Amino acid sequence: MLALQSECSRLTPSREASELANHPLWDGCRQSTIELMLQRSVRQKFSSRAIIALEGTPADFLHVVIGGSIELFSRYRNQETEFAVIEPPHAFVVAAVITNRFHLTSARVLEPAEILMIPADCVREAFDHDELFSRKMAIELAHSYRVVTSELRRQTLLSAVERLANWMLDRDQETGGRHHFAIPFDKRTLAARLGMVPEVLSRGLATLGKYDVHVRRAAVEIRDPAALDRLAKPEPPFYDPKE
Repeated sequence: MLALQSECSRLTPSREASELANHPLWDGCRQSTIELMLQRSVRQKFSSRAIIALEGTPADFLHVVIGGSIELFSRYRNQETEFAVIEPPHAFVVAAVITNRFHLTSARVLEPAEILMIPADCVREAFDHDELFSRKMAIELAHSYRVVTSELRRQTLLSAVERLANWMLDRDQETGGRHHFAIPFDKRTLAARLGMVPEVLSRGLATLGKYDVHVRRAAVEIRDPAALDRLAKPEPPFYDPKE
């Protein structure tokens, strides 16, 4: 079921609509383009784990992330893998909307999210008639390409334990570099995010113990950051920190 435990509201000419009119997505676009999209858009809140889009179904909306985070994933038989995590102010399923095709991946809420849902036909109309909006869409497509390519490089060129070590270092930096943090979701989700099955993740966590990384349920403590850094082999970089 889509949009599990969600709250939906259509935008009105209010302060809310005025704030969204300043969103980077349409910075510099024609005022008529912005007004058309705001008039026809829906702002919706989703709880964690809610499924927003399913692969193989038509792309009826362009989704713009206002708050929270979304993971793009795919499932085949008993396996699941993640392709990217989308955070504000970016949009997702841009390619499917612009080309009027179906979703190639599914989308699920990682952290409680707020999404601006813009009808696909409205987006295509603006794409055809507003050059600056078309440029914005091209930039979003370029961003998506780079994010997915970075993830693909990690999953194909790094071993499972190296991917896990890289994720630990990234998460540590995101939470202030204090060398202790909590895994923000269940370990099955983390395994999918790193392109591995839960059993491989469990072995990877056990291996990190040799590098003085201690994991107790969701709590992680990195007691020897230098050792973990050597294991992660962060050079050459497998992602652009600006993404």
